[in-house]
Amino acid sequence: MNKNVVIGLLGPVLDSGKEPKRWERWRPTVSVCQHEELLVHRFDLIYQRRYASLLKSVIADIRQVSPETEVVPHCIEFRDPWDFEEVFAALHDFARGYAFDTEQETYLVHITTGTHVAQICMFLLTEAHYFPAKLIQTGPTNQPEQKVAGNYTIIDLDLSKYDRIATRFNQEKRDDISFLKSGIETRSPRFNALIEQIERVAINSVDPILLMGPTGAGKSQLARRIFELKKARRQVSGLFVEVNCATLRGDGAMSALFGHRRGAFTGAIQDRHGLLQSADKGMLFLDEIGELGLDEQAMLLRAIEEHRFLPIGSDTEAQSDFQLLCGTNRDLGQEVAKGRFRGDLLARINLWTFCLPGLAERTEDIEPNLEYELECFAEKNGNRVSFNQQAKRRFLAFAIGPEARWSANFRDLNGAVKRMATLAPAGRITVEVVEEEIQRLRNSWRDKADDPGRSLLREVLGEESAAELDSFEQVQLAEVVRVCRSVATLSGAGRKLFSVSRQGKKSSNDADRLRKYLARFNLDWDRVRQGSIMS
Repeated sequence: MNKNVVIGLLGPVLDSGKEPKRWERWRPTVSVCQHEELLVHRFDLIYQRRYASLLKSVIADIRQVSPETEVVPHCIEFRDPWDFEEVFAALHDFARGYAFDTEQETYLVHITTGTHVAQICMFLLTEAHYFPAKLIQTGPTNQPEQKVAGNYTIIDLDLSKYDRIATRFNQEKRDDISFLKSGIETRSPRFNALIEQIERVAINSVDPILLMGPTGAGKSQLARRIFELKKARRQVSGLFVEVNCATLRGDGAMSALFGHRRGAFTGAIQDRHGLLQSADKGMLFLDEIGELGLDEQAMLLRAIEEHRFLPIGSDTEAQSDFQLLCGTNRDLGQEVAKGRFRGDLLARINLWTFCLPGLAERTEDIEPNLEYELECFAEKNGNRVSFNQQAKRRFLAFAIGPEARWSANFRDLNGAVKRMATLAPAGRITVEVVEEEIQRLRNSWRDKADDPGRSLLREVLGEESAAELDSFEQVQLAEVVRVCRSVATLSGAGRKLFSVSRQGKKSSNDADRLRKYLARFNLDWDRVRQGSIMS
């Protein structure tokens, strides 16, 4: 049997008393040793020198009620027993220097005596395992036979041992996981296991999180859900700031991220807070982080590590304490090998990396997501729509079959549901409506597969930005990019593109025309030329 060791503080008020009447009332430190079922082998009693007389009296009384108990006094001085920092530091030093022997001794930390500050510090040090102990709390009782000894309660801070608390925590965890999944009862074992791990990391870590996966897999929505979960737990107090890095091009990228001071460059007519500063005390989600330029990556790395950065044109550093979430559909390891992404930045954001599977990899989740999309449609449009039984069977058979490509993942599904719900006669999606939508999806996926221009735009803009362009703009911009990659200079590309219209101009600056056209899409010459065999 291990020896029982109590660690506690002498109570100058509750433990006091010199007259014989002291035996008629409850005194916490003495009472710990007055219980037959709790044999205290040693009492490590912390005291302050000015209470040395009371210490002698209490030790003598403990010897009288429990001769088996050895009392070992430890003098610790507090200049101000209500100064949390001072008290915690002193008790922390005591715990660090204590020779614990958990194989031979069982430790109980008495939290009834001392100032409230001291009691809190003892609790915190036990919770943090500086004291490898359980807590013991004593108190008086109205029962005559136990009036002097009072009662005691032993508290184990391993909350998993308390059934009702453990059940509550498990339910809270299930609620958190459901929240991250937008309440959708997903069926994919792989996806469910992934979300469970993300929930644990989101709650317990402030390090960067990297969400990988194809366009439309739900990275943006999950990032916002992570933020909302942490905010509900009061782990963040700031804003959720989201930016698609594919839209940050040229000189404007630095200013957008890190801010600038008035006069830093042409057009900087006033100070501007960048996105990093807007995310202070909150979360910054950099979607498509693989699209960031190398200079921006270097500044971002320092901001992550030191929470400091230098706005453009400023001599004074700005500070921002944010948690970083990143999203990408690129293989960042390959981008590092190609010199397009910094290896040190990848190492910094790669601590928690989660790859979200595409919709085609989790077809068992199409049906519950179908119901979710219909609920979203009803909430947004005020019009509840449902499938008839035959129509639902037909759509699901197509959705999980070999024809379904789901190249844009949940964006494809979301678009399909919106179209079917909008066209549903009398709020019921029929087989006819489903067949029309199936044909639309087939045509869409075939067009995307057959059009090399779309592939080119996805390369320079990123999939999300490319998908936001009208068909006319896609055709036009794809031709511009193709020409730019076929010549060696910006001026040469301008002359080729504007060879007809330039004839009617007295003077022309083809390079400037082309530069302004590319800027409309947040592109520049270097970005367009990436991947060109003539680069």
